[in-house]
This record gives sequence, structure tokens and C-alpha cells, in this order.
Amino acid sequence: MFKKILIANRGEIALRIIRTCKKLNIKTVAIYSQIDKNSIHTYLADEAICIGNHETKNTYLNIKNIINAAIITQADAIHPGYGFLSENEKFVKEINKNKLTFIGPNIKLIKQFGNKVHALNIAKKYKLNVLPTNICSFNQNKNIELAQKIGYPIIIKAVLGGGGKGIRIVKTQDELQNNILLARKEAYISYQNTSIYMEKYIKNSRHIEFQIIGDGKKIIILGERECSIQEKYQKIIEETPVKNIDEYELNKIKKQCKIFCEQINYDNIGTIEFLYENKQFYFIEVNPRLQVEHTISENITNIDIVEKQIEVAFKKQLNMKQSDIKYNGHSIQCRINITKYQENKIKFLHVPGGNGIRFDSHIYNGYKIPINYDKLLGKLTAHGKTRHESIKIMLSALNEIIIYNINTNIPLLIKILSNIKFKKNKINTNFLKNIHIE
Repeated sequence: MFKKILIANRGEIALRIIRTCKKLNIKTVAIYSQIDKNSIHTYLADEAICIGNHETKNTYLNIKNIINAAIITQADAIHPGYGFLSENEKFVKEINKNKLTFIGPNIKLIKQFGNKVHALNIAKKYKLNVLPTNICSFNQNKNIELAQKIGYPIIIKAVLGGGGKGIRIVKTQDELQNNILLARKEAYISYQNTSIYMEKYIKNSRHIEFQIIGDGKKIIILGERECSIQEKYQKIIEETPVKNIDEYELNKIKKQCKIFCEQINYDNIGTIEFLYENKQFYFIEVNPRLQVEHTISENITNIDIVEKQIEVAFKKQLNMKQSDIKYNGHSIQCRINITKYQENKIKFLHVPGGNGIRFDSHIYNGYKIPINYDKLLGKLTAHGKTRHESIKIMLSALNEIIIYNINTNIPLLIKILSNIKFKKNKINTNFLKNIHIE
């Protein structure tokens, strides 16, 4: 097994990876920017090394500095977490070049699925259902023609990256050019790449994804997740298992996912994402990395997904069969986000507890929140015997948690989970717009 892993990330996910490494008796190296010097992951890792100032491009996106930190500390593997360089082909290439191990899929898969248009083409090749798409041109007339072929409304997306950045909805031709320009700008700011594409927009679809893990030969599906509750195209509530979809349809798409992954010799973990409407699943992307919402899959399968990531990266074959996967109850995750970017100290923090509650977070009393990074403060996860019980546990936890002096989305999350339509599982990706929750 690996002796030492460098974690190329920060915040709650760095802490999450450290916990599994401790369980496996693997030493850890935390990297941090100057502004993250007092982040909890720097104290709990076995070693910590500063790799630059507060700017992301000079630290958590600085491939050279991260590789050098791994070499200096004699790490033999790098875990990217999610975001930052987790889907970056160049990063994986440099890791391999320096005879280190990347804890994630192989470079071929990273190259294929880091680019969403490539991913769509691969999915079509292997008979997965996809929506009509076209790569955006730099010629305005050509874009008008491409949009007309697809038919309005369309959605414009960045070719690289995720997290809802670089996305614009276009309802008419008059809105097209301006939204293309804005999407390109957002894509460049987030990913230093202006490539965007247009896709047929489905207004009231559901966002369903499947957690998979493979060792290059065997593929195991660790269930599905409902990710339809979104704010500005970013998931804020996820749950598993999925309800209100016919079991036959779910099993059919699971089988397709399994065959797809076997055909491409998928190794390590990943998530295959779909839109679902009118009994049809439409492939949208593969995320070849750990997902924010992996905690709910861990709850119902009792499998440490990070541990499996590390084992497969060490070239261990999966020691389980699909029939070994048993689902226990229902789990919901809420993302606790900052709603107003301000450099504030947390004056008082109270974390909820009790049976069925898990809180993954890096914050603590007196922690000064940097404004340079992601707005995620933590992930609150509830686990109950049924969806109804899971909602009740989550509402209790949301009403108990206190992050004093910080503006968060906790009031919004409480309103959503208390909403009768949510409780009846009448949800889609436009849920917030349709029920007019402020």
C-alpha cells in the first residue's frame, strides 16, 4: 500500500481524505496557500507545506508547485479531491512523468471525460441516449444556424470543468450572441478555456447520476443519486436512492452504465450523469473523480469510497461483486454554503449530532473564512430508514446547527425540505424557480 499521499486540495475534502488515510495507516501531506495556513487540514495531516500566496492559480492550480511538494516530502501518490486539478489531463501527465501515482482514473479516461463534448461523442458511440448538441462557433451566423438545428430553448455550457460555471440558457435567437459571449467569459475565468457548446434544454428534467467504481475490468455500481435540487445550476440537496422512477427503467439504465464502463475499461471511481424526463434518460457527462455528494452513497452502502479509490489506484482488484452491494435506508445531503462573501470569523459554531447525522466540514470556532475559494462550508448528511424519516432527521439537524456571524443558505434549505412538493418528491431542476422560494 502507499506509504504517503499528498492531498492536492483544501477544506472539507482534504480533511475527508486524511481520515481514510489514517484508517489505512497512510501518512498524509497537506498543501496550503498562505491564507489557508490555519485551515484544519494543515494541522491534522502528518506534514503540511505552503505552496504559494492566496491566489488559486499560484497554489491549488499550480501544477509545478504541487509536484515539487510531493517530491520534497517523498509522497508516492497524489489525491486530487474534487474541483481544482481533479480532471486536469496536464496534471495527471506530470504526476505520471515524475513516477508518482494519481489517485483517480487513468490519463486516457481523464482526457476523454474532462472534455464534455468528447464525453458525449463516446457515449453516442456506445449507444447511450444523448440530447442534440453542437460546438459553438466564433461566427455569429454559424451559431444562429446551429441553434436553429437544435431548436430553442438551448443551454450553453463550458466544454471543460463543472460546478455550474459557464452555463447560460437561451430561449430565443435575440438572446443568443450575448449569452455566448458571457458563457465564453465565464468559461475562461473558471477554466482558462473559452470552448463552449450548445445543447437542447429540457426545462423540467430531473438530474440523476450513478456512482461507479472499476478496476479496469470489473465494474460495480454503488447506486444512484437524485441531484435535482439546484441553485444557479449548482446542486445543493442530493439524496439516494432515487424515488418515483420505475424500477425497471432504473435497472435498465444501470445495466447500460455497467456495459458502457466495461467497454471503456473504466478504472477507479466516477459518476455517470443523466437528465431524466418523460421516462427517458439523456447522458450529459462523466465525472472521473470523487463527487461532493459521495457521502450519501457511503451511508446506504456502508462502503468507504475514498478507501476504494486508494486501493484501486494501488492496482488492487475490487474484492466485491455487484450482488454484495446492499442498500440500507435513505440518505440526504445538504450543502451548507456562504451566501454573502465576506471575510468573517466564526464567532460560535455548534454542530448537530445524534443518530443518522454526519457533518463533513473544515470550519471551527474562530475560523476566519477566506473569500478566495469555494463557498462550501460543509456537507450535512442525514440517514434514515425511509425518505420521510431522513427528511425529518435533516430538518432537525438544520434547525440545530449554528454558524454564528456568517450568512449561510441554511434558512433556504429548511424551506425546501419543509415544502410539501419536496416531501412528495415532486421535484426537478427548476424546483426553486417553480415554487418561488426566496
